[in-house]
Order: sequence, then C-alpha cells, then structure tokens
Amino acid sequence: MTITLRPATPGDIAAITEIYAESVLNGVASYELDPPDRAEMERRMETITAGGYPYLAAIEDGALVGYAYASAFRTRPAYRFLVENSVYLSPLARGRGVGKLLLAALVRECEQRGFRQMVAVIGGASPASVALHKAIGFSEAGRLTGTGFKHGRWLDTVFMQLSLGEGNTSDPLPLSV
Repeated sequence: MTITLRPATPGDIAAITEIYAESVLNGVASYELDPPDRAEMERRMETITAGGYPYLAAIEDGALVGYAYASAFRTRPAYRFLVENSVYLSPLARGRGVGKLLLAALVRECEQRGFRQMVAVIGGASPASVALHKAIGFSEAGRLTGTGFKHGRWLDTVFMQLSLGEGNTSDPLPLSV
C-alpha cells in the first residue's frame, strides 16, 4: 500500500462526494440521512478552507481513497483554538491504516497552525472510529446516549479529545491560518 497525502482540491469533490454519500447511506458516522450533492460538498470545502482549516486527501494509485479535515467545533470566538476532526474512507480503504495516516497528518497540520485542542464527535459510537482516535492519542471525553436515530435504531455519540502542541498549559499565540 502506497498512500500519498496532500491537500484536497476542488478537483477532488466528485470522489469526496461519493465517499461521503456511501457513509451517509450505509454508516452511522454522519447523522445526515440524505447525501448532499456535489455543489453542497464543494460549498462545505470552500467554507472549511476559507476559514483556515486543513482539508487533506489520501491518494492510492491515482485515486482518492479517503479524506480528512478540521473545522470549527463552535463559532463563538473563545472556541477559536479548538477544532473538530472528520475522517472518511472509501470502503476499500477501511482497516488498512489509511485513516490513521490521515488523522495523524491532520493533527500535525492543526498543531502547526496554532490550534490547541482537537475533538472527535463520533456518531454511532463506532468502535473502529474510537479505536482510530485512541491509536493517535485521543481520550474519551464523554458520551451522549440516544442522540441520533438512523437505520432503525438509536445511536450514541462519543466525544474524544486530544491536546495539540502546548494544549491549555500556556497562553495561545495568534493562529497562523
């Protein structure tokens, strides 16, 4: 397996939309019920990257097999040093370490930009996603029970957290976004 990571571009939107649609339709990571179209996914990418957040693509044999991005956890100014991560993989990329490569790179990128905390909001309390985040060093920060109803069942949401750089041990510097 040779995976190359690079910043995602608008040219990746078709593959990103396809990967996300599969996850929406068949998984519980996203609580969306209907997959957004390409135009909406492009709008979301533009909003994320314009906000100074990283958006990464994993490429194998010329094809996009996964992507990850950081975004605002909340929009109020005091939250500006906290990011939420999202990682999505094509079905063929799952269980092969691609998610770990993407998440580790996303953590490094967020640290370099001056963010101090990263959270994961894990829909469906997915054991694979929880394991992925634990492998990178995240710890469980809480669980909300019965927060989503999808595929005919109630789902829990797990929150996980990782300190970035100096975390909350010093005053932050201005963000380099």
